[in-house]
Formats: sequence, structure tokens, C-alpha cells
Amino acid sequence: MRYMMIVKASEESESGALPTEQELAEMTAYNEQLAKAGVMLDGNGLLSSSEGARVTFAGKGETTVVDGPFTESKELIAGYWILEVASREEAIEWARRVPFGPGGQVEVRRVASEDDFGDALTPELREREQRLREAEEQRRDELAR
Repeated sequence: MRYMMIVKASEESESGALPTEQELAEMTAYNEQLAKAGVMLDGNGLLSSSEGARVTFAGKGETTVVDGPFTESKELIAGYWILEVASREEAIEWARRVPFGPGGQVEVRRVASEDDFGDALTPELREREQRLREAEEQRRDELAR
């Protein structure tokens, strides 16, 4: 099962403050533990919402764009990990090990799999999704070279 560990933003992360060398060293050590255990598929930090935008949909083709920053830091995301683990409990155990201080928060959410969509994901749509995944993997491989 895949789980996403979502790092909740804080006033500090939204201020644009970057981690210290010590915090980066602790995070790198944690990421190395995830990698050594073979559970980390992806992970990254996000810059403050002042570098982003929100796109709101009013209907097909009707959108509104609002530039950041956004005011409610507790509702924002400052980073994430994608883990492949055996259970929700294992994902929570990894989340409990994140080297955050007081006030840090990580939300653990299961990533949907094809089986979660039932009959709505027809064999044709499954095939198209598989082709997209293969193309993305090939693109990543080419970029890594």
C-alpha cells in the first residue's frame, strides 16, 4: 500500500525560512532510513505559498487564478513523502520518527490504487493509465542519465 505523509506548513515555513544545517542533516538521516528500509518512493519539501498560485474551477474551462501567499498556514503543505508499506500502522510508525520539534505535524493518507475505483476504471482506461506511467518512468530515466 502506498501512503503519503503530508508535512503541514507552519508560520515559520510560510515566512520563507529555510531549514538549518542541523535540521537538514537530521532530515537527510531520516530519509536514508526510509531508503534503507526500501519504503521511500518519493519525497520533497515545498517552498512557501508566496511562490505558488491557486486555480479555482467555476465550470469546464472557467478558472480563477489567485497568486500566493495564502493566509491560513495550518491548511497548507510544506512537504511530503510517498511510502510503499504493508499497512497504515507501518506508515504511522514512520511518521512518528520524522525529526520534527514541538508543533510539527504530519498527516498520513493512503494513496488510491486502481482497485479503489472499481468498475469505473475500465480495462481501456487502465491500459491508458499504464501507458502514461510507463512514459513518465521513461522520462525520469532519461533525465537521470
